[in-house]
Amino acid sequence: MQHTKKVDESRGNIAIVDFLFNLFGRFWALWGLVSFVISFLIIFLPSMVAYLIPGKKGQDYFIWVSRCWMRSWLYLVGCPVTVEGKENFKKGETYVIVYNHNALIDVPLSAPFVPGGNKTIAKSSFAKVPIFGWFYKRGSVLVDRKNDQSRRKSFEAMRTVLQNNIHMCIYPEGTRNRTGQPLKPFYDGAFKLAVDAKKDVIPCVIFGTREAMPIDKGFFLVPRRLKMHFLPPVASLDVKPTDLKDQVFAIMRDYYVNGSQSGS
Repeated sequence: MQHTKKVDESRGNIAIVDFLFNLFGRFWALWGLVSFVISFLIIFLPSMVAYLIPGKKGQDYFIWVSRCWMRSWLYLVGCPVTVEGKENFKKGETYVIVYNHNALIDVPLSAPFVPGGNKTIAKSSFAKVPIFGWFYKRGSVLVDRKNDQSRRKSFEAMRTVLQNNIHMCIYPEGTRNRTGQPLKPFYDGAFKLAVDAKKDVIPCVIFGTREAMPIDKGFFLVPRRLKMHFLPPVASLDVKPTDLKDQVFAIMRDYYVNGSQSGS
């Protein structure tokens, strides 16, 4: 009888803790949204100066402003980021950079911390958002994935970006990873681009976003230290896109699993 009572009390305490944790996560997500909007409005006009600066210099400036914004916002929401592996970017070289994708917070996190100007392949629908759409278009190559012509145009646009010595950032999983596996299977696009443009691939593994913004909790955010690790380049010369894809997938999967287990 006494044992049953203790078990019931323990379950009750766990339920209370779980309720408070979920309540805090939703409150913190609201703070994250409000602080995101306010900080964006502060940097919006400075970021628009990038439209007045042609070529790579304009994109370098845009990424610098974005980095200042993200460092500030991530600090405000208790998710500071540590970046490792910048030495893997050789001066004068341009890369296709691929990321794992576990949460919405990956999107504003990824591109600003790449050394140098870069663009991200992104959904064209978001470019229609008032005010934010101008910022979004400046940092992206837009694509409507449901439209074959749009996909072809975006591929050519990404080749042009690389030819202009600007990096291209791509999530080869396509969407957030809702599986129980470290990575979802990769699509071919990023690796076809790398082989076609003769650009090496730099894998980037992001840690912590899955815990900060669990995909099964909807509107939810909790403070969590985030990490981005840029890994050594993977050569694309004389490699089939499918072989390059498999090679990069194995590298990122193993690094994510080993890094998670070691607390990286």
